[in-house]
Amino acid sequence: MKKILKLTLTMVLVMCASSVFAQKFGRVDLAAVVTNMPEFKEAQVNLEAYGKDLQDQLEQIQVEFNTLLADYEKNAPTLTDSVRQLKERELTELQQRYQDFTQLAQQDMQKKEAEMMNPIYEKANEAVKKVASAGGYIAIFSTAQDQPASAGLAYFDPVALTDVTALVKNELGIQ
Repeated sequence: MKKILKLTLTMVLVMCASSVFAQKFGRVDLAAVVTNMPEFKEAQVNLEAYGKDLQDQLEQIQVEFNTLLADYEKNAPTLTDSVRQLKERELTELQQRYQDFTQLAQQDMQKKEAEMMNPIYEKANEAVKKVASAGGYIAIFSTAQDQPASAGLAYFDPVALTDVTALVKNELGIQ
């Protein structure tokens, strides 16, 4: 009787211990999820249009500079010193305006990209959280190529992790 009780108690302890250590880990290719979201494609189109507008404005400044430069070079021999200095100052100022606009355009483009892409990444992350919660995952690792997949970890075996990319896509309604 004591042997049966010890055996039963041992079995219960083993079953409890195994359930404690049965934690689920997953992996997701977040880049694959985000690039397949309809919002991402729309954001890309909008960013390209915004970039083209900035590029067109930059080209207008360049055309204005080239026109002034051609006029200056054509008429330089006949200009008085004061007019020549004035034209040179105009060219220098226009060149500085071109450089300033280039820097501002790059900053504007980065701001616009962040403004458009952050909500998309937040939506994808929320979908990952829902999948993790519904599936009982203790952790899900991002395996995107543009991010270190094992940040903070010495090693993990991606084959041993459950790939939840398809589940996250399904959560977002992506085929």
